[in-house]
Amino acid sequence: MDVTTPMYSFPEKGQKELGVRPQLASWDAAGSSSQVRLEEFLSEAVKVCDPQFGRLAGLAALRLDVGLPETTPLLDQHDLDNYLFPLVTRLSRSGRTFVSVWGTKRHSSASHLAVVAAVPASPDTAWPHVFDVRTTASAGTAAFKEQIDEQLARALPLPDGPLRLHIGFVVGPRRQWPNLWKPTIDALGKVLGRTAPDRPWHPRDGRIVQLGLSTRTDPSLGNNVVLRIHAGPASGSTAP
Repeated sequence: MDVTTPMYSFPEKGQKELGVRPQLASWDAAGSSSQVRLEEFLSEAVKVCDPQFGRLAGLAALRLDVGLPETTPLLDQHDLDNYLFPLVTRLSRSGRTFVSVWGTKRHSSASHLAVVAAVPASPDTAWPHVFDVRTTASAGTAAFKEQIDEQLARALPLPDGPLRLHIGFVVGPRRQWPNLWKPTIDALGKVLGRTAPDRPWHPRDGRIVQLGLSTRTDPSLGNNVVLRIHAGPASGSTAP
């Protein structure tokens, strides 16, 4: 069965400066300093995005630009999906769903956030590496990552330096697509490179300075997931 994977354009306009620095997802206990900082960021994001939601009609796209201090290594840790996941989870509480989510990181004193109309894009012309993958396993199992890894058998790690990555997800109606982001990226060691040869689910995803995630629903898929992975070098050491 042929399934068309989605891709939406990188949002170029509408960014509003955030009053607090974006925070990574935290699994610490409630009330911990990391949880407090995360809640401050998410509350600020809701305040910035609510007026944008009011002006938005149709499918929604989100863009987060993370500004990091000059002393912070740009390509080590600070994984963009770990900024985007709690943000999208919180903003979706209002009933708004996103079909396109983008994150960038760069050295800057300012961070920005935008919610805009999603604009379809031509998927493959600007990407040097494209991989098609299909999974049947639960995203919470090792089998999900193993299926992706096996289908990337011919991939070679991209050269050192900053990368851009886009993943188009086609999912059944029972899938919560943000739950697929991290396990999918964790399985991309053959594309991103691994932090160590004996750590298969620990890719060098800190190198990603521009991350795009797109989705559409296909009821015929059931619990299956169809993915198209686009990857390539970024144009420089900072995000576009």
